[in-house]
Amino acid sequence: MDLKGKLVVAQGGGPTAVINQSMVGVALEARKYPQITKVYGALNGINGIVNQNFVDLSQETTENLELVAATPSSGLGSTRDKPDAKYCEHIFQVFRAHDVRYFFYIGGNDSSDTVRIVNEYAKNNNYDFRAIHIPKTIDNDLMCNDHTPGFPSAARFVAQAFMGINLDNRALPGVHISVIMGRHAGFLAAASAAARLYPDDGPHLIYTPECPFSIDKFIIDVKSVYDRLGRCVVSVSEGIQDKNGTPVLASMMNLATDAHGNVQLSGTGALGELLANKVKEKLSIGRVRSDTFGYLQRSFMGCVSDVDQREAREVGEKGVQFAMNGATEGSVTINRIGNYAVDYRLNPIEDIAAKTKLMPDEFINAESNYVTPAFMDYLRPLLGSGMPEAARLRAPRTEKLN
Repeated sequence: MDLKGKLVVAQGGGPTAVINQSMVGVALEARKYPQITKVYGALNGINGIVNQNFVDLSQETTENLELVAATPSSGLGSTRDKPDAKYCEHIFQVFRAHDVRYFFYIGGNDSSDTVRIVNEYAKNNNYDFRAIHIPKTIDNDLMCNDHTPGFPSAARFVAQAFMGINLDNRALPGVHISVIMGRHAGFLAAASAAARLYPDDGPHLIYTPECPFSIDKFIIDVKSVYDRLGRCVVSVSEGIQDKNGTPVLASMMNLATDAHGNVQLSGTGALGELLANKVKEKLSIGRVRSDTFGYLQRSFMGCVSDVDQREAREVGEKGVQFAMNGATEGSVTINRIGNYAVDYRLNPIEDIAAKTKLMPDEFINAESNYVTPAFMDYLRPLLGSGMPEAARLRAPRTEKLN
């Protein structure tokens, strides 16, 4: 017997360039099924559910939904709320009052854990309910996924930004350090390697949380590149850790945590300034600069991977299809086939919730502080079509006159 009732879709965690594709994918696919009586969007994630702040997406035009789908950031708004038992009780009461039988939460590790908790609460109360997690995170750190919607577009932005940084650094040589998002996984910082076209292009050094970071070794690395090329471009994950697993930034200052217990590494340029000051102090190089990409890489307008757009739409559609075919819970996952195609599966929430996928060893060249060809083979299809290339003059030098 088909389960009849309303559907709620919500967005959680950090925005991305394509998270609205997933939301619209859910909404448009759900509107095809007569047993779904209404399609609601919760404003500001689960916070909107407990406060009954819904918009009726059943009454939104298809044309406008498509325009929103092509717009970065979270069209419904987001939240970092972590539901405890009381919070889940409120969610359940609201769902029951509105006869909500389908819940789709688009987000990362923490959001998938929220889906698990809410679904357990519904089971304990014998409430017939289907809860599906739709993947999203620019960190690319969800278990069971080859990659996650949001990462390819953020990676495309990082690669193109480093093309510009490299050109600037080549014109006016010095040391340039850029800090990229990535609390535990270094996929996004590693994506800066796609900027390299010529052998002497930057980034010349890439540091990720997967490899223990040493300030002393960092200085040696920078000096080696600078002595060889007269310049150095560095890509650094915000979550780089020392040999004890302590984030370098946390070892130098007190950092706040969010509701999920995550140390808040973003929102400060402190790490970049620390590393730049160390280079100035130890190497006496005059031109040393640092940038922190911050939120720019998450929802940058006009720098979106077409592959990312397509897959973000499809994970939303597939989530609805899984639920309508009888699945009561799970997380939609992206699985790579050949070179290059994907299929979608529904994995148990427990395989994804509150867990973190790291860059595999075969993607990291720890000796040279760089990535391997295997990583580049993994990354290139995700960046999408039309990636620019930075050209150089090839005219020969003229002879000097006495």
